[in-house]
Amino acid sequence: MPAPPVIRVCPVTPALRAAVLRLHARPEQDGFVSPPAHTLPDAEQCPGSAPMAILIGDTVIGYYRIERSARSITGRDDDADALGLRSFQLDAAWQGRGLGIRVMDILLADLTQHHPQARRIVLAVNCANAAALALYRCAGFADGGTLYHGGRSGPQHLLWRSLA
Repeated sequence: MPAPPVIRVCPVTPALRAAVLRLHARPEQDGFVSPPAHTLPDAEQCPGSAPMAILIGDTVIGYYRIERSARSITGRDDDADALGLRSFQLDAAWQGRGLGIRVMDILLADLTQHHPQARRIVLAVNCANAAALALYRCAGFADGGTLYHGGRSGPQHLLWRSLA
């Protein structure tokens, strides 16, 4: 049996930017995640955001952005010790291969290494996005018990996970 492909995450560099912009979700996911063409320019301009690429070898297979403060996601001041995760997506061509949980493990390990001051990570996921909810729960995220109602596609669960 061949070894699983090596997955890594890194900041979106000028050399990776065009490949990130070509990423797209499946049509049924369009209501849940904005394409990088909409979110990457904002992340590049926002001093509190870090746009990140997900790669297998030299091939960009996904994208996400990290917010230095989860307040930008939750609007709550008590989330000062937390990072925020936004725009997580694997390209449609790479979905259905069992990569999601492996990518989440690598993403979380990267955050622990590069953001030792952060105690938690917080994200919002649409209540109707069953696949994403299952992935995040499998990765150890817990439901914070509140809903965020500012999403473009309806209410979202606020999920969190310890980084300790």
